[in-house]
Amino acid sequence: MKKPFRYFNSSPEVIRLTVLMYIRYPLSLRQVEDLLHERGIDICHETVRFWWNRFGPMFSAEIRKRRVHHQSYSNWRWHLDEVIVWINGETHYLWRAVDHEGEVLEVMATKRRDRKAALKFLKRTMKRYGRPCLVVTDRLRSYRAAMKVLGNATSQICGRWLNNRVENSHQPF
Repeated sequence: MKKPFRYFNSSPEVIRLTVLMYIRYPLSLRQVEDLLHERGIDICHETVRFWWNRFGPMFSAEIRKRRVHHQSYSNWRWHLDEVIVWINGETHYLWRAVDHEGEVLEVMATKRRDRKAALKFLKRTMKRYGRPCLVVTDRLRSYRAAMKVLGNATSQICGRWLNNRVENSHQPF
């Protein structure tokens, strides 16, 4: 296995700190450079950009892998919804699953809005993230039918404003 930091003069801890500071906080490259200079680490803002391009995807993949394999917070509560979209002039349904923090878990487009499509979407999402403790949906009957097939019907909650988390995720950025 290759070591990703082997040709760099800086320690892996400094590289990780630099990249995570740039990703986590709304800082510019020069602001990260200034913060590190205050800590006694003398690097250029271009080095920060290079490290971010080189190691950012690797760190995000590690975080994502840890989150999925250790069954962390994404299994607490899911919000499911579908919205009508037009693709090449044809009506399709965009199914979305969002966790309780608003992070989009899964997105799928289908031509129909029935039990078969809901079942396919739920199976696909559960295969990747495991079985949720609680599922919040709107009053679409397809969800109830698909949840009965999966044996997860008792964990479904329907309510008038309970599903606002996923409804807000449909809004453009």
